[in-house]
Amino acid sequence: MKKLVVLTGAGMSAESGIKTFRESGGLWEEYRVEDVATPEAWHHNPELVNRFYNERRRQLEKAEPNAGHKGLAGLEEAYDIHIITQNIDNLHERAGSTKIIHLHGELTKARSSLNPDQIIDIGYRDIKSGEKASDGSLLRPHIVWFGETVPAMEQAVDIVSQAEIFVVIGTSMVVYPAAGLINYVALMTPVFLIDPNPVSIPSHHQVEVIREGAGKGVAVLAEMLKDI
Repeated sequence: MKKLVVLTGAGMSAESGIKTFRESGGLWEEYRVEDVATPEAWHHNPELVNRFYNERRRQLEKAEPNAGHKGLAGLEEAYDIHIITQNIDNLHERAGSTKIIHLHGELTKARSSLNPDQIIDIGYRDIKSGEKASDGSLLRPHIVWFGETVPAMEQAVDIVSQAEIFVVIGTSMVVYPAAGLINYVALMTPVFLIDPNPVSIPSHHQVEVIREGAGKGVAVLAEMLKDI
């Protein structure tokens, strides 16, 4: 089976009711990134940061995978598909996809503030104020914040470099290092972009654009892939 690698961003989950940060009415209009998504925010006001991610977790519990998530899971019947997501939700997993890398962490997990490898599953429950990890440090969301390194990046680069088909869905391609993954796609590899909004892909690849949301876009992609 051909290796199909998919990079997904916030637009992938928008049809499931998960707010994106950049759109009108999105999360950045309610919260400053400096206040909820940086290590400095955590050290300055962990209660606010926890409240923000507790709200996201409650929202996620009520959300369901959309047709786009399910469509990608269905492609596993015909392709060796790897999903690299910037999203912290678990909708790809719940839709049935089996090979997923979360670049920016996972909302349903928490970790020690001192040891990034000490990770626990918390499901959809809140992280309580002052809750401690087993090493005595504050339990923090298992999220890669702005200014932190992306531990899964090396694995993602390796997978992207082996792609025989590369697909970008619902990401602005402005957040690095994730946006730089396109640079590791072999030059003759077919590249597809699914997004209802104009997106500039910083690469020399010829990109096939599907100007649709995730649900309809993945269905269109599945038909187009039959000709490759």
